[in-house]
Amino acid sequence: MERTGVDEGLRLAADGRPQAPIRRLDLDDWQGEDPAAAAEQVRESLSLTIGVATRRPPERLRPLLDALTLTLAGPQVAPDERALVPVEAPEQAYATLTRAVGRNPRAALALGQLLRQTPSLGTLQALAAEAAAYSMLLGGIEFAAWRVGRKTTPTPCDRPLVRADRNGDRLSILLDRPERRNAFSFRMREELYEALELALLDDTIDEVELTGAGPVFSSGGDLAEFGSARDLVAAYLVRLDRGPWRLIHRLRDRTTVRVQGAAVGAGIEMAAFAGRVVASPDAFFLLPEVAMGLVPGAGGTVSVPRRIGRWRAAWMMLSGARIDATTALRWGLIDEIDELDDHDR
Repeated sequence: MERTGVDEGLRLAADGRPQAPIRRLDLDDWQGEDPAAAAEQVRESLSLTIGVATRRPPERLRPLLDALTLTLAGPQVAPDERALVPVEAPEQAYATLTRAVGRNPRAALALGQLLRQTPSLGTLQALAAEAAAYSMLLGGIEFAAWRVGRKTTPTPCDRPLVRADRNGDRLSILLDRPERRNAFSFRMREELYEALELALLDDTIDEVELTGAGPVFSSGGDLAEFGSARDLVAAYLVRLDRGPWRLIHRLRDRTTVRVQGAAVGAGIEMAAFAGRVVASPDAFFLLPEVAMGLVPGAGGTVSVPRRIGRWRAAWMMLSGARIDATTALRWGLIDEIDELDDHDR
């Protein structure tokens, strides 16, 4: 990246494909430099700008660190800074990002701009921005390419997918579709919304606990239903109006989510809104939407950055990296690691 000058833009090809979706900035070269101008240039850039550091950046580079999409920091760099993503091999991690962004540059760029907005917006406004970006990408060529050859027929199920049990002032909600790894379908969304709405309307419910049946909390959105929306404006409104994640946010002070096994996509996006997230030692967390030509659409661009910062959120979302429970606890994505009782599974 040049230290001065006008941003070259995305260099769009004739078909609209960005030729320069990602740029690199080696922070080791900036140890003695004034970062103010570069930080402003990064903030105004449409491209994703990735910092790479093998030495701890001095405090005077703070404006630049804050402006970057994220910074990959080698093992010799202290990992306790939210703007830094600790990795064993920065060069390899940057190559991983470059490949991921190169496969779906439109979705990656939409995500980059979205993550610059959501931390500074109110929750409803941030969710509206996410829903708009997600619905737009549903009509894009990257998502269409991902869908080619994939099954789009939902598996019928004639029993409730969400179970709610009231015991005194406690409401226990169970995602109950273990045969599909609690994949988040349209029906499950509606049933979960109704269960959470009960807690919202009844202020005598002091505690809400959300769990998943079986060995997996949730494998994310039901892939059999992806792309079935025909009216993308209606899809935007439904996602915004009927998203259970919005209710979890409103109930956050009363809500605990207990996670075991996989919490993929919508699974961790929803859970991150809760005031308390407890994970089993085997739990892991994954946000794969960019690889599908999309952005997180269950509130993840709002909930996850609020817990771990937009830089580490960008790493998870762009790279699709799998985060284990220990890392999730250290970053603040979860609040506790504990073995779940058999009845929680």
